[in-house]
Amino acid sequence: MGWPRLVINENKLRQNVNRVVKLCEENGIKVAGVTKGLCAHPAIARALDSEGCSWLADSRLDNLVQLRIILPESSLMLLRIPMPSEIPLVTRYTDCSLVSMPQTVSLIDSCCQSLNCRYKVIIMCDLGDLREGILIEDIPLMVNSLKNCSRVDCIGIGVNFGCFGGVLPSEEKLLDLISAGKIIEKELEKELTFFSGGATSSLPLIEEGKMPLGINQLRIGEAFFLGTDTTGMRTIPYLNQDVMHLEAEIIEVRKKPSRPFGKIGADAFGNIPDFPDRGNRRRAIVAIGKQDVRVTGLHPFDDSIEVLGASSDHIILDVEDSKGLIEIGNILKFTVDYGAMLALATSPYVEIDVHHPAG
Repeated sequence: MGWPRLVINENKLRQNVNRVVKLCEENGIKVAGVTKGLCAHPAIARALDSEGCSWLADSRLDNLVQLRIILPESSLMLLRIPMPSEIPLVTRYTDCSLVSMPQTVSLIDSCCQSLNCRYKVIIMCDLGDLREGILIEDIPLMVNSLKNCSRVDCIGIGVNFGCFGGVLPSEEKLLDLISAGKIIEKELEKELTFFSGGATSSLPLIEEGKMPLGINQLRIGEAFFLGTDTTGMRTIPYLNQDVMHLEAEIIEVRKKPSRPFGKIGADAFGNIPDFPDRGNRRRAIVAIGKQDVRVTGLHPFDDSIEVLGASSDHIILDVEDSKGLIEIGNILKFTVDYGAMLALATSPYVEIDVHHPAG
């Protein structure tokens, strides 16, 4: 087994999934388990599926194709609005997509007619975050498109919070979502199955007893994997925050000046670095870099170690104050945030090690 690697404690992951699913079910809410943060790793997807997620959801079609193979009976949702060019594969490998454009709905319908199949969609509504979604005043355009479709089944309405504009979920905004859904129900003369009220950032509304009655689905990933809520800037007290960590191998250790010397230009990423002069200090390099990870999302287990910066393939560390064993070939461990996890899981140069610790 090699390094660098992202080490995942499946027992703690399953605990997080179980706790969130149970909390949601007690409040009449089903959970779509979002697998994109770990690239739909098979062991992770199976854990989410077996611990009670009613859907598996991902934003990448390649991941969903893999999920269809390993979990053929699971309900699969495409989280990102489908590209027109991928709609034939979307309708083949997934059960439902989030959509926001009337034209997309029409394209799905045409594809389903040629394939002699039906397909489900959830209409995304933009309530202020300004990423994907129709504005409430544009609902009639979407309804007209749906009415003209014979193969598309609108099963719900959903909303996204915090991923672009930083807008937080609130009781008022989710009541607006329910109202928008009621308009669609009236115009289509059918009840919607799902009112999808956001993601991890919506959990506080459940915890505080403020989730509006009628919201019956959340799309959860970060809470499972990290036990955090980045948008809400909090750790979630009833979840594990140590589900995973990064391990990287030391490839150089030596004393060096703390300030670069010579004529200074830009670094490999076009930035002009500036380092304070702290004299000669012991530093180490680990074999991983910006090509693999969002370096600002890493924090050494050893609090006395400081991340100085990184190039594409190296992370440079100040280890002067470390009392640990810092030698070539030793392994250093780092906590990861959501952005770091996402990059690590995507990098082909980082191994993912899902294990079941004893005890």
